[in-house]
Amino acid sequence: MWKKLVGTSDDYGVMVVRIALGLVMFPHGAQKVLGWFGGHGFNATMAAFTGQMGIPAPLAALAIAAEFLGGLGLIVGLLGRVAAVGIFAVMLVVVLKFHLAVGFFMNWTGTQQGEGFEYHVLAAAMALAVIVKGSGALSIDRMLSRR
Repeated sequence: MWKKLVGTSDDYGVMVVRIALGLVMFPHGAQKVLGWFGGHGFNATMAAFTGQMGIPAPLAALAIAAEFLGGLGLIVGLLGRVAAVGIFAVMLVVVLKFHLAVGFFMNWTGTQQGEGFEYHVLAAAMALAVIVKGSGALSIDRMLSRR
């Protein structure tokens, strides 16, 4: 089981995808956990997720962890598949729950009633690549899979 989780090759293509996704996801998680980058921090985010959005607390905490810990995991390539599954799940849920009704495109002109789901499709596709291929080159998973 462990070998399947960390098993990967020296694939530099998936490494680029993994690091890019981690660098995009981590700041979103840091907003929610630490209040960095203009975020509100863990308590305020949990209150918004559970109160305003109606997300059960355990699922809200998992979503926050997926972005924060998953982002870090992807950056360093530690348990990349696990991190990518969490991010894929978050992207799928937010599209279905919040963004699908708005349409595909992001709100470039400020005329839509919210944001579309094009960003989420890209993030989900990137996560899927890591789920299938593993963390790739220059990852802790690669070091562990060689043992």
